[in-house]
Parts: sequence; structure tokens; C-alpha cells
Amino acid sequence: MKGKPLSSRLQRWIFALSIFFLVIMSLARLAMYLYFRHISIGEHQFPAVMWMGIRYDMREIGIMAVLMILLSAVPFLHPFYSRFGRKFHFALWFIALIVFSFFYTVDAAHFAYLHVRLNAHVLEFLQNPLTSLGMIWETYPVIWMLVAIIVFVFLCFQYIRYTFYKIAAQPEVEKRFRWVRSVILFLFFGGWIFGRIGQFPLRWSDAFTLKGDFNAQIALNPFQSFFSTLAFRNSTFDTEKARYYYPMMAAYLGVDHPDSVHLNYERYFPEDTTRPAWHPNIVLVICESFSGYKSSMWGNPLNTTPFIDSIAQHGIFFDHCFTPSFGTARGVWAVITGLPDVEVHKTASRNPQIVDQHTIINAFKGYRRFYFIGGSTSWANIRGLLDNNIDSVHIYEEKDYSAPRLDVWGISDKNLFLEANKILRTQTRPFFAIIQTSDNHRPYSIPDEDLRYFHKVNYPIDTLKKYGFFSNEELNAFRYFDFCVKTFLDTASREPYFRNTIFAFIGDHGINGDAGNMFPRAWTDQRLTSEHVPFIIYAPALLKPERHSMIASQVDVLPTLAGLANVSYHDFTLGRDLLHLQDTMHNMAFIIERDNDQMGLVNNAYYLKQSIHQPNQYQFVSILNNNPVPQNAYTDSVFRAMRTWMYAFYETARYMTYHNKKQRDVH
Repeated sequence: MKGKPLSSRLQRWIFALSIFFLVIMSLARLAMYLYFRHISIGEHQFPAVMWMGIRYDMREIGIMAVLMILLSAVPFLHPFYSRFGRKFHFALWFIALIVFSFFYTVDAAHFAYLHVRLNAHVLEFLQNPLTSLGMIWETYPVIWMLVAIIVFVFLCFQYIRYTFYKIAAQPEVEKRFRWVRSVILFLFFGGWIFGRIGQFPLRWSDAFTLKGDFNAQIALNPFQSFFSTLAFRNSTFDTEKARYYYPMMAAYLGVDHPDSVHLNYERYFPEDTTRPAWHPNIVLVICESFSGYKSSMWGNPLNTTPFIDSIAQHGIFFDHCFTPSFGTARGVWAVITGLPDVEVHKTASRNPQIVDQHTIINAFKGYRRFYFIGGSTSWANIRGLLDNNIDSVHIYEEKDYSAPRLDVWGISDKNLFLEANKILRTQTRPFFAIIQTSDNHRPYSIPDEDLRYFHKVNYPIDTLKKYGFFSNEELNAFRYFDFCVKTFLDTASREPYFRNTIFAFIGDHGINGDAGNMFPRAWTDQRLTSEHVPFIIYAPALLKPERHSMIASQVDVLPTLAGLANVSYHDFTLGRDLLHLQDTMHNMAFIIERDNDQMGLVNNAYYLKQSIHQPNQYQFVSILNNNPVPQNAYTDSVFRAMRTWMYAFYETARYMTYHNKKQRDVH
């Protein structure tokens, strides 16, 4: 029998079922809203919540529709032209209904108990099945829930059979253009799976643009929330290990009221009343791939960043600053939260279970808050981190600018700076602005419009490699970033806000490569070049030039800026105000390399690096010179102490990541 996989009857059946399930899923969301609306959702957000929910629901519906189209392309699986195909589709829908009703029932119980949608951590209950089943039996009306599932599955299955036989009794529509219609149908539902028109698909983090955790939870559905968290189900913390290291970490961080039972890490830093009250603007630039050894601040002979070198000399410059990890998403996470990204799978910003984070940015009361990026914050789910945690943040992306798109990362860094300046110069209140750059990254694009002012250079490949570069394209992109910063500060210096603004520059990460003779060999051999970045604070009208060689970390950025601005703030994480420390000689920086399954610790003389799961595989090297670390009682003692501190940072960061809720921002 010749199959007809693209029949109009199949198309009508797919549409009928799609509308049916969209109505059911929307009614389920409406029921959750009506039952739980006392928690926090605002009435004015309801239409936006429902529309976002429809987009998530259409993703699941689209998956089933596309699956039906693909299966029906096989002649003996076509439901309208094969008896076996009809039975196969009925069986498939029967199973889908059971899964659907089970997910929504468990989700409702889960939300009633925890006020969060069903997520993959529910699988942990399978480790103690008898206890878990006993708790469920004693807590929920299990019999009535099972009855409801059976009735729901029966009624829905009857509707599915009814629509099938009703459509099967109808004649086929004109065969002409049926391939065109089917392609359009496939693209229509495939488009809903992608979820939006743009570079990135719809993600769980988009729900958090609704300004409120409860709004986001209502917008999600159990399939989206469960499968988004599935990869992170083993990401967790060990309370007892954190408690073991608590006395060390509490003393290191200066915890106000140490409590090893409840693991309190809170520190409160009040405004210094002996200093004049002022409200400086803050512009924090997170610089793409801003690797220390490639820049001019450490004397790279290729003179790559002469302008940034000049502001380092006229600002506060931390020349031993390290990022906790390699990677932009991990760097942004560390800056905003004050925590290393210690996630096992993917990045912390992608884990829905830890999207709720306290940030010191909210301590800048009365400030307007901005985040500027040349592309999209959908990348790595950064939008969820920003929207859910930074109060009233105004996010500007590629679509919000008049400047043309340069490449996959959006508009050029120069235009990003100038677009940000257009917004900042109109502000009548203090502001805290973050600008995230991207041009110093493959494909190393430089717009033609800037080649009249920015002149490329070319060096032989051996010269490039000698001083840390792989190609002239990479070198010129690094130099172009210096040009962009100069253009920005030259433009900003003519604006009224400039004299009352603190500009800060921090690399999102470094780049692994050969630092040559600019640093000891350990920096290259042990990949410290991947995490070593400049941290510069520049405000010529407000701050005196200083250069500090203390060990600093990306997690220290916000506490240091809050201290400079004389802002009272709470901190629950690992960051410290670098300019108000009593003992800078014992600063340490924790580093974790998830790609290599390694972690390490840097102090003022040594770097200890080891495998996370195989502690006997380690390197213990000097960061001051090329001499081997001597084997004596002193270095043995240092080694043991550094290993203890390394585990202390690691276990504390894991615990803090799940206990740094933003609602604790009130003293």
C-alpha cells in the first residue's frame, strides 16, 4: 500500500490536538494562579505570565506535533492510511496522556509543598523509596489523585479517538501543494520549539524577566522546569563538610556573629559616618578575554593596550587579580554574586535551582541600574541571573541600539560604549552600570568604520607566539579593545557625569598561552594565564593612584566598589573589600577548572593545583620565580595549609551557592 504521509487529514488532526492541549495546559496554569495567587503575583503581571506560559506550553506541543509528522512520514505508521499506524498513534497518545497527567499531578503537589515547579531534584527521593512513599501517602490524598489521573486520561483519550474518527470520515482536501502545506506545518511547530525569533531559543531563564520568582514559577510548566534541571540533579553541597571548615572561613571572612550550627556567613558593613556622604556613579566594564600577560600593564613588548596602561597608572591597579574560573558565563556569575562557579555540569547561570542570588549591587540604594551588552543576555541564561536578582535593572541588548550588528556577538564594543554613554549622560540620579564587551573574541571582528582611526599591525608568527598571541587577528582584536576603551573615556570625559563616576575594569577571564619571560614559567605551565586578569579602578577626580600586589579575586569586585562608594551593604559570600583589609599578606584566590576537573589556590608565593577527585595528582609551584619549591619543613607546612584552605573554599562555595538568597538583603 502506498503511504500518504502528508495528508490534509493528518494536518487537521495535529491542529485539533494542539489546540486541545494548549487549552488544558493554560487552564492548569490559570488554576495554579487562582489557588496560589496569595503568595505574591501582581494582577498587572497576569497577562504577561500567561503569554510566557503559552510559549513554554507550545514548545511541548510542538515537540509532539513534529514527532507525529516525522512518524507519519513512514507509510505503515501513518494513522489515516494504516491500521497499524492508527493503533500505534493511539498507543503513543495513551502513554503521553499518562506521562502528562503524572507530571502535572506531581508538579501541583510539589508546588503546594515548596512553591517551586517540579524539578529534577525530586529524583533524590528515589534513593529512599519506602520512606518517600510513606511521606507521600501520609501527606497527600493519593487515592483521589489516582482517580483524577484515571478519569483525566480516560476522557482525554476518548477525545483523541473522537477527533480522529471524525476527521477520518471527512474527505481529503485537494492534493496540490500538500508538500508545501506540510513543510509550513513542520516549520510552524518547529518554530514554537525554538520559542522565539532570534539567535537564541526560549529558555527557562526568560521566565525570570517577569520580575518576580513567583511570576516565573507560574509561567513555567513541569516539563520545562524538570528537564531544564535534569543535568544539575547531582549538583549539590555537603553541609557537614562546610561545617568542618566553617571556623576557618568565618575568621577569614570576618563574620559578624559566627554560628557553626546554622552556618551564618553574614557580614554587615555600615556606611562610614566619618567620611563625607556621596553617591558616585559606578561603571563596571567586564572585559572579554582580558588576559594579563597579553596587555601592556606587565610590559608586553607588542604594546597592546597603551591607553589602558595609562589609566592603570592613574588609577587603583590590582596586578595579582585572578578569576575563579575560565569562561565568560562563569566570570559574570562570580562578579555579580561574589561566588566561584563550582557547578559540576555546564555553568551556574544555567542551573534554575540557584538562579536566586543576593548581589551587592542592590545595596546601592537610590541608584538606577543598567546592564549593557552588544548581543543578547539569552546567551548562557545570563538574563535569568540579571533580571531575577538585580532590582529594577534596565537591560540593553543588540535590539535596543541604533548601531549596526557587527557579528554573532552583536554590535561592536566601540558602539556599545557609545550607546551606553547616550543613556548614562541623560541620568539625573546616581547609577550603577555594567558594560559587557565581546569583540576580543573569535571571530575577532573590527568594523570597517573604525579602520580610518584604528590601524592594524602585522608581525611574523614567531614574534606573535613569543609574546602570547596566536595570530595577527587576535593581536589586533586585543589592540582594538584598547581603542574602544579610549574612545569611551574620551567621550565620557566631556559629559557632566564623568567627574562623579568610578570606572572599573575587570577581565571575565584570561587566555591560556605562553607568557614567555614576562612571568615565571609556572604561570604558563599551570595555566594561571587563563585566570590572571587586570582589575583597574579609575576615577581621576576622586581617587589617588595606587598599585597593589596583594592576591585579589573577581569575587572581590563588588565589595571593593561598595567600600569606595561608602555604601552600607550585606555580604554572605566570599568577596572582600580589598581596600579595607587588615591583613593583605594572607589573601588567597580560589580557582576551579571544570574542563580539567581541577581546582587550586593561589597565595602570595605559591600555587597549589590538584585534581578534584584524585588528590594525589597535584602541582605545587612558586609564582615568584622559576626555582623548584624546596622540600623542607616550612614548605611542607605551607603545602598542607594551602590544601586545607583550598578544600575550605571549595566546600564553602558549594554551600553558599544554595544559601545566598536575595531576600536576605535586609539588616
